[in-house]
Amino acid sequence: MNEKEIWDNCMSFIKGNINEQSFKTWFEPIKPIKVEDSVLTIQVPNKFFYEWLEENYVDLLRKALRPELGEMASLEYQILVDNHRKIGKPAPLMEDNEEIKNPFVIPGIKKVKVDSQLNTKYTFDNYVEGDCNKLARSAGMEIAKNPGSTSFNPLVLFGDTGLGKTHLSQAIGNAIKVKYSSKQVLYVTTEQFTNQVIQSIKSNTVNDFMTFYQLIDVLIVDDIQFLANRPKTQEIFFNIFNQLHQNGKQIILTSDRAPKDLQDVEKRLISRFKWGLNADLNSPEFETRIDIFRKKMENEGVKLNDEFVEYICHHVKNNIRELEGVLISLVARASLNKTKINLDLVKEVVQHFVSSESKEISVENIKQLVAEYFELPIEKLQGKTRKRQVVIARQLSMYLAKNFTTSSLKTIGSNFGGKDHSTVIYSIKAVQDLMDTDSLFKDTVSQLEKKVQLSLNVQ
Repeated sequence: MNEKEIWDNCMSFIKGNINEQSFKTWFEPIKPIKVEDSVLTIQVPNKFFYEWLEENYVDLLRKALRPELGEMASLEYQILVDNHRKIGKPAPLMEDNEEIKNPFVIPGIKKVKVDSQLNTKYTFDNYVEGDCNKLARSAGMEIAKNPGSTSFNPLVLFGDTGLGKTHLSQAIGNAIKVKYSSKQVLYVTTEQFTNQVIQSIKSNTVNDFMTFYQLIDVLIVDDIQFLANRPKTQEIFFNIFNQLHQNGKQIILTSDRAPKDLQDVEKRLISRFKWGLNADLNSPEFETRIDIFRKKMENEGVKLNDEFVEYICHHVKNNIRELEGVLISLVARASLNKTKINLDLVKEVVQHFVSSESKEISVENIKQLVAEYFELPIEKLQGKTRKRQVVIARQLSMYLAKNFTTSSLKTIGSNFGGKDHSTVIYSIKAVQDLMDTDSLFKDTVSQLEKKVQLSLNVQ
């Protein structure tokens, strides 16, 4: 047999033993060059490719090649350099192959110091624990002690905006850097990661891009919901995720919803997000809000009496960032006006934040509007009846709630008789599909949207 026939047989064996994406990424680009005695020469695109095959697929290559060339079978790699010059190196597939030193490792590449992109202000010391975040914080502290060695890999932190996901994820990273100074920690948003992918594709440096990410010991990716509808980014992230996880590296992700509720993200990725721990962060209760606000006061060197603190924390309920915003506004106004902070100023600043919240329509408002439109008792929308008119009204209410409120899918579902996330997602999709096929129904949706908008304007 010639080299092509031998390699085709090897490829058939390999394809049956790994997943399709890995096969396409790591084996389809290989070209057989020649065969002499028991040595098959193959051409790979670059140095990283060679290193990756040697580190991850040497056993598979050995099993594939020996039936074709015998027990003494070996590979010789030809590596393209600048698309013109070629260099080669024999690599016998013997049992002690792991001891062979790779001559193409870039000198010192594994000693490169990566800028972690972490905000050093985000630490466990200034992250207040409460019932709303106890599980997530405890898991984070365990990870900081033994990154990659706990069952919390990946750790997915999810919850609405402003509840401290970014703070906690970076606090873990900062704690790891203190304890393990040699570990490479990297924080990146999904938007940044996507832009890096786009740039690497444009410059034909995808393999170099992936090489860099393989050097990371702790990868923190913020807002993974933005992976939606980005197939190429998902593909590359999938491969990076797999290799990091297989090598015992720690992965920490944040999202505005649970992995099972992510839309337009590949199932194989969602499956991997569920491998470790999914921990939700909820709105802090009153006592926790007070602790958080006092901690922020301490960090800013500000003192307020208990009456002011309790008033602020009683009225600003859902968002930790808004608590911080109130404090910053109070300090700024008092400084600019050269006055002391008093209760009147506190009420004025808080009213600004509360009034902006009051302009947001609630799920209850939407249920009332839809019930009136369909001339149904509002209780029907919360019940279990399957009558068509009620089902449509219920689904429409969920659709409008998703589009016009900041409520999470979990919160929306709880407003309709305790429905779960998947029911809400299904309802939203059902409305969208019906709008595409039924013009009268589309008009109905349009009319209801105008009513909701009018309600917002009136408020």
